[in-house]
Amino acid sequence: MLDRIGRLIAAFLQAPVTDCAGATPFPFDALLHALRPCDVILIEGNTRISSPIKYLTQSTWSHSALYVGQHRDLRHAIIEADLEQGVIIAAIEKYKDVHIRICRPSGLNPRDQARIIRFAAERVGNGYDLQNIFDLIRYLVPLPVPRRFRRRMISLGSGDPTRAICSTLIAQAFQHVGYPILPRIETHDPRRSRWGNEAEIMHIRHHSLFVPRDFDLSPFFEIVKPPLRPDFDFHDVEWSSARDGAETACP
Repeated sequence: MLDRIGRLIAAFLQAPVTDCAGATPFPFDALLHALRPCDVILIEGNTRISSPIKYLTQSTWSHSALYVGQHRDLRHAIIEADLEQGVIIAAIEKYKDVHIRICRPSGLNPRDQARIIRFAAERVGNGYDLQNIFDLIRYLVPLPVPRRFRRRMISLGSGDPTRAICSTLIAQAFQHVGYPILPRIETHDPRRSRWGNEAEIMHIRHHSLFVPRDFDLSPFFEIVKPPLRPDFDFHDVEWSSARDGAETACP
C-alpha cells in the first residue's frame, strides 16, 4: 500500500511546474559530441520535486545521471534513478530542453570506467527509494531550514540497498573503484609526521550524503563545455535592440 501511495506521489512530483524551459545555451549536438563515458550529467529540472531539492542543496541542480555512451540501440545512453521507474537506462535526449552540465572525472583509465558503468548497470531495475519521497514531501512548503541540516534532509531515505536516489547511485559507482568525490580531508601536523612532511588522509563520506551539486563542486571533476567553433568572433554576434524588450526569466 505504501509503495502504491509512493508511486502516486512520485507521479505528482514529476509533473512540470512551469512551461519556462531552461534549455542549454549551446547546441545540443555539440554537447553530445563533447560527452565521454562516465561523465556525470547534472540537470536543473523544473518539476515539483526539483524546487525542494534545489532549496535544500542550495544549488541549480536537482538531478544527476551517469553517461555510458553506446548501449544497444541507444547511441547516447545514461543510467539514472528515476522517481517513477527506478534505476533505468535512457536516452540523454530526454533532457534536450533543460539546462544541464557535464562533470568529467579526471584520470580514469578504461578499466575503471568499465567498472563504474558495470556497477551502475547491474542496478538497473532496482526501485527508487520511495522513503526519500516522504522525507522530501515535508519540505515542499518553503520553510527556513538552517544550512547545517539541509544535507541530512536530502539524504534520509530507507537505506535499502535495492533502492536508490540519483546522486547516491552515482556516488556508490565511483566509490566502488575508490574514486574521490568530496572526501573529508584530514591534514596531519608535519612536526608529528613520521616522514617529516605534511600528509593528507582522505575519509570517504557515506554515499547517502551526496547530492547533485557535489559533482559540480568536486575538485576531482572537470566542468566540460562544448568548444566554440574555431572561427568564433564575438564581433559577429547580432544583439537585439534594448527596445525589443527582455525575455521573461524563469522564477
